[in-house]
Amino acid sequence: MRAVIFRAHGSPEKLEYVTDFPEPAINDDEALVRVRATALNHLDIWVRQGLPGLKLPLPHISGCDISGEIFKTGRNVKNWKQGDAVIVAPGISCFNCKFCKSGRDNICATYGIIGEHIHGGLAELVKVKKEQLLAKPENLSFEEAAAFPLTFLTAWHMLHTHAQIAKSKSVAVLGAASGIGVAALQIAKLAGAGPIFALGSAAEKLSKAEALGATHAILVKNDNPAFYREILKATDGQGVDIVFEHVGPATMESSIKSLKKGGIIVTCGATTGAKTPLDLRYFFTRELRLQGSIMGTLNELKEIVKLVEAKKLKPVVDSVFPLEKTREAQEKMLSRDFFGKIVIKIL
Repeated sequence: MRAVIFRAHGSPEKLEYVTDFPEPAINDDEALVRVRATALNHLDIWVRQGLPGLKLPLPHISGCDISGEIFKTGRNVKNWKQGDAVIVAPGISCFNCKFCKSGRDNICATYGIIGEHIHGGLAELVKVKKEQLLAKPENLSFEEAAAFPLTFLTAWHMLHTHAQIAKSKSVAVLGAASGIGVAALQIAKLAGAGPIFALGSAAEKLSKAEALGATHAILVKNDNPAFYREILKATDGQGVDIVFEHVGPATMESSIKSLKKGGIIVTCGATTGAKTPLDLRYFFTRELRLQGSIMGTLNELKEIVKLVEAKKLKPVVDSVFPLEKTREAQEKMLSRDFFGKIVIKIL
């Protein structure tokens, strides 16, 4: 089958388009999905570069946001037939432990992400567990359907489960033009939050963020990361209830200073590095919280699908590349010259 693989970790040049990769074999509890589209995430780049502690058998296929059609099912896979249009839940759990049975499958002891821990969707076929199959919203194209599972699920888990976003709560969304930022803006607006601050590095992107629900736009440049001053000015010195973080060291100091007393930073990533200094005095004198978050649960994704079907949430596709141009697509992501999701069209 056609696929994009890497045989060694490193730069985008390590990506290789092949036409003869072996088709996956499935067991009785799995399905084979013919992939129609796969959206890119920063996770694809990190996995290709190499993550500490993650030892993958190589060659590897990345890609964790997948839409497609059922191609083949195992004997225990019921209610699905060949040709059914589906999206794939990115999280892989045992679905049997105490965490999974209590609805917290994203912290299962065996938890993994498709495209990170096992082969993903940058290929014509991908094998998935039966529990990962969800019907594709009929109102979306395959490209749009691939553009929301991981990012909207991650943003939902951060804002609802951890930050308990609600009407009139104020929030600052960093990296508002990214796939996860676009999701966070829509989720915050749907919850009735406000004011909603969109932070980004380009004025054109910020104008698009305002169209998605941001009430304030703050231009953040590398040589002037002190965006907290503008947030404090706009909130009469109070700050915001929630900072939606996924940038890391480049923004963490300003993120902390942007919070009002009792506020929370919720973070799911660190695109500018893994280690950052913290002034703990801000946390105990102002009762601040720093909360980590990893993707979300299967039940949360099912709720998001309903909202997408009801057109209350909408994935935003920046651009579409053919599978053989995956290297160029990842380079575009690294350039930060995009708004929303970059999608790879497989078929």
